[in-house]
Amino acid sequence: MSFTSPFAPSTAKAGCGTIELAVLPPDSPVLRNVTYQYPLKLVAPDPLPPPEQHADPDTPRLIHAVFLLTYGGGIVAGDSIDLGVKLEGGTSLVLLTQGSTKIFKTLDPTVVSRQRMTVHLAATAALVYLPDPVQPFAHTAFAQSQIYHLENEGGSLCACDWVTSGRSARGENWDIHEYKSRNEVWATDVTGKKRLLLRDNLILDKHGRTGTQLAERMDSYSVFGTLIIRGAVFSTLSQHFLHEFEALPRIGGRNWGDTAEHELTPMEQKRALRQHREKEDGLIWSAANVRGFVLVKFASRDVEGSRNWLRDMIKEEGSILRSFGERAILCLK
Repeated sequence: MSFTSPFAPSTAKAGCGTIELAVLPPDSPVLRNVTYQYPLKLVAPDPLPPPEQHADPDTPRLIHAVFLLTYGGGIVAGDSIDLGVKLEGGTSLVLLTQGSTKIFKTLDPTVVSRQRMTVHLAATAALVYLPDPVQPFAHTAFAQSQIYHLENEGGSLCACDWVTSGRSARGENWDIHEYKSRNEVWATDVTGKKRLLLRDNLILDKHGRTGTQLAERMDSYSVFGTLIIRGAVFSTLSQHFLHEFEALPRIGGRNWGDTAEHELTPMEQKRALRQHREKEDGLIWSAANVRGFVLVKFASRDVEGSRNWLRDMIKEEGSILRSFGERAILCLK
C-alpha cells in the first residue's frame, strides 16, 4: 500500500541556510526568515536593544544576533555549506560562532570541504561578523568565500576572516593539503548592476610553487587574519585602526629632539601597554585605507595573541560595544 504525503516536497538543499532581517511598522526590526539544513545549524537568541539609544531615526531599536553552527562540531570532508544573508534598511545583525570552525581531515586531497556566505546589505543596514577562527586539522582541504553586496555602496560592514595552524596541542602546524578563503565586496545599484569594490584572497597549500613546506613559509606564525571595515557606523573604528597603526614604533626611528621623558597621557599609557603585549605575543599587524575600506592584516604566534589584540583594539575605541553590545565581541573573549 503506497502513501502519498499531503505536503509539498522540500526544495531545501543540504547545507543551505538563509537569514533575513526586515523592519515592521512603525520601527520594529524582526527576523523575518531563518532556515537551515544539515549540516548547517542557525541559533537566534532574543534580540537586545543597543546599550546606547541614538536620536538618528535610521538607527534600529533592536540588535539581532545569530550563531553559525555545524552538527558534529565541524565541517566533514566533502561537506558544502551555503548561507544567504539579507539585511533590509534600518536593521543590524551580529553573526557569531560557538568555538572555532573545525575542518576535519580528508582521505583524498581532491575532496574539498566548502563554505560560502553571500550577504546583501541595504544602504542603512549594518553587519558585525567577528567569528572564532577557522581551525583546519591536519590533512584537510577547505575553500570558503564571503561575498558582500552593498546597496548603492551604502551599508556598514565589520568582518573578520582568520585561520589557525591547526591543533597545536597535537603538534599540528599548517599540516594541511589546501586552504582558500576569498572575500569580495560589490556595489549594486537599483538596476542590479554590480561593481567590484574589494577582493581579498588567501591561498595556502602544502608545497606552494617553491616546494617549501607551508609551515616553513609561515615563519612560526600560527594565526593569520584579515579585518574588513567600511561604512558610516564603523567610521570611528576605521580611524582608530589607522591612527594606532601610524603610532606604531618604526624600525630605525629615533628621537632627535629633547631626550627628557614626558608624562604619558592615559591614552598613551594604554597604547604602551598594548604594544608591549603585542611584542610579547609576537603579533604583527598593518592597516591601510583601500578604496573606502580600512583593511587590517594581522598575524601572531598563537590564537590568544590575536584574539586579545583584536578585542583590546575594539574595546579601546568603544563604538561597537556602544552600538551593538558586548555580545558582538563574544568570540574574542
